Amino acid sequence: MPDNHQLNSVGEKPSGPCEIYYDQPDGNTLLVGLRGKWILGAAIPSADEVQKQIRSHPTVRRIGFDTRQLTDWDSGMLTFLLKVITQIQKSSVKIDDGGLPEGVKKLLHLATAVPERKGARKEKTHEPLLQRIGDYAVDTGRATVEYIDFIGAAFLALLKFLAGKARFQRSDLILFIEQSGAQALPIVTLISVLVGLIFAFIGAVQLMMFGAQIYVADLVGIAMMRVMGAVMTGVIMAGRTGAAFAAQIGTMQVNEEVDALLTLGISPMEFLVLPRMLALILMMPLLCIYADLMGILGGMIVGVGMLDIEVELYINQTLKALNLTHFAIGIVHSIVFGVLIALAGCLRGIQCGRSASAVGDATTSAVVTSIVAIVVATAIITVVCNVMGI
Repeated sequence: MPDNHQLNSVGEKPSGPCEIYYDQPDGNTLLVGLRGKWILGAAIPSADEVQKQIRSHPTVRRIGFDTRQLTDWDSGMLTFLLKVITQIQKSSVKIDDGGLPEGVKKLLHLATAVPERKGARKEKTHEPLLQRIGDYAVDTGRATVEYIDFIGAAFLALLKFLAGKARFQRSDLILFIEQSGAQALPIVTLISVLVGLIFAFIGAVQLMMFGAQIYVADLVGIAMMRVMGAVMTGVIMAGRTGAAFAAQIGTMQVNEEVDALLTLGISPMEFLVLPRMLALILMMPLLCIYADLMGILGGMIVGVGMLDIEVELYINQTLKALNLTHFAIGIVHSIVFGVLIALAGCLRGIQCGRSASAVGDATTSAVVTSIVAIVVATAIITVVCNVMGI
């Protein structure tokens, strides 16, 4: 007696609503019959059963289909057939879809018209540790080369600007200056005042133990003027302006506007990157000075309101503690941060892929890269200043 899945008689009554039967009209052909309702929700058999039948008949060189007893079908049957076809294509067996309904053949043709892109299907693989370390090292080396190449291209664009040969819209430069400067004042004001308040409060708690609360003015003034004003402004601009640069250029990549500039013979470094970099280089020192003043104001609020220091005394103590060296170091910090934020934002935008999700990834990467670069640059400048004794 044949089993439920291998019935040589096509006329036998099906035992279920969704069933496979097999027939072998000759030694080289295996006929796969489908009968019943092949719809979603039905107990559709596994495609592996067809593969088992092929392995049990070594002489089979062609697979055909018989759907004369098929009463209904939908995407459930299409999924089954796609799995069967995918498995059979790995062998030397040929597929004859002549017995399938016309609608099924058209849908299968559409489903297989474009081959699956390599790497599109994410499969969980456990790569060896050494391989992962090697891949990470290779990716890091490639990214480093891209960074250096981008920095070199930006430097050449800056030289062309100084020579008066750079090609970009002056109106774009004015717009970016406005976006990077005046429009950033509210958030810079809020953060700087709060940072000054925090510094003054923390310092006051300790200095009051020695009756030296007047030196809160020194602590806040030097910290804000030398480092913290520039650092907090840099972090704000990294999350606000650097991310905006990456999103703008990334969207242009998605819309192929960058490719259009290259086709017209216009350098994206000059037209897109240069005005953004110039805007941040010009605005960061001014925002840093403004943040320093707001931070000192925040410290004064604590000094006057909590420590009962007179306003005139607090101002005189701050002026006595500060000098041009502290001011210059803060300005150097701000200029370096402006260059790093602009380069990180524009680089991630240029590297953006061609999808909406890639724009989000580029924006996130720009912020992370900018903040890491700010911290590293701060450490380097601090060590250099310490070595030089300033």
